[in-house]
Amino acid sequence: MTAQTGECLRHQGEDLTLLTEPLDAYFAMGGHRPGFQKLTTSLHRGYVGSWEILDGRLYLVKLEATLMSMRQANLETLFPGFADRVFAHWYSGTLRIPRGELLRYVHGGWGGVYERDEMVQVERGVVRRTWVRHHTLEDGSSLKPEA
Repeated sequence: MTAQTGECLRHQGEDLTLLTEPLDAYFAMGGHRPGFQKLTTSLHRGYVGSWEILDGRLYLVKLEATLMSMRQANLETLFPGFADRVFAHWYSGTLRIPRGELLRYVHGGWGGVYERDEMVQVERGVVRRTWVRHHTLEDGSSLKPEA
């Protein structure tokens, strides 16, 4: 599998890449998943979500996708009546935000290793904890939390 295109995240005034798919949890809970075109091998999920952490809460603020009918999908395609943002109350898990240089490219999924990963633990859409995981080329991954 090809390395995948990340989601987008606005966090603390920065535009970042997010190597997590919070919308998958919504689909797993039974949320309507339309047929998305898979226009490239680097986007197997067929969409790119844009997310924002605002006041300690995770929001989906944009969805870019092409449906099987070739129509463009947007946020209201999944959440009618919510054109601007949707609180991600369905998501509990850890968001991975890569930081620093890419140390090891992995040709598949989210396997690439960066100098650091900012980890954001979210429970029902609310940020509970944040830490940084440091990596080195030698050991691949050393867990040294930073407050």
